[in-house]
Amino acid sequence: MNKKNQWLAVLIIVIGALMLLNQNMNFLTLAALILLTYGMIQVQKGVTRKGYRCLGIGAALLLLDNLMIVFLIVLASLAFFYSKTKKIHLNENVMRRQNFMARFYWDQQPWRLQSMSLWHAMGEVNADLSLSIPEEKQTIVLLQGVMGNVRLTLPEDYGVEIEAFVLFGRVNLNGEQDSGMMNKIIWRTPGYESSEHKAKFVISYIVGDLSISNP
Repeated sequence: MNKKNQWLAVLIIVIGALMLLNQNMNFLTLAALILLTYGMIQVQKGVTRKGYRCLGIGAALLLLDNLMIVFLIVLASLAFFYSKTKKIHLNENVMRRQNFMARFYWDQQPWRLQSMSLWHAMGEVNADLSLSIPEEKQTIVLLQGVMGNVRLTLPEDYGVEIEAFVLFGRVNLNGEQDSGMMNKIIWRTPGYESSEHKAKFVISYIVGDLSISNP
């Protein structure tokens, strides 16, 4: 993203926030908007840790000053989650979890890969599929929430399909990075159709940082 588009994205964020807040500006709201704007700039520059820290603090300030708006955003995200779950998971026995905060570290020891739907207001998911033990020939994993940080490591002998959407944030696919607003990717590993085991990840966050890489 060039510098002109970067500042355009920032301007749209600020204008949208002002519209949501009905221009009811006070010190807390102004501080939140400054932090959100600065955080987005840092994320776009690749300074993700500092950027997401500012985004988190800014979101927290908005939460304190605009509880109803945040509540409506969470409700809308949950409604979309349930709708998406019904469409992609026809089996009622699929694992479903909803948490305000969640951390899943599937990159340190062998773990069971099964179809699941996970929602969280704030969450972190680190998954190394080379350590996974698949329970099905075809697995579908839905990851969705308000703010999320997702790291996927893919083995060469595994068929993986990624369908991801991040409204604000960054998507990094094997070193190719796209930052800013409305980032969407649909991607498959080479040899997906002929793979013995297949996994599809459907990922959707309002604010997110998604990284996909091969070991």
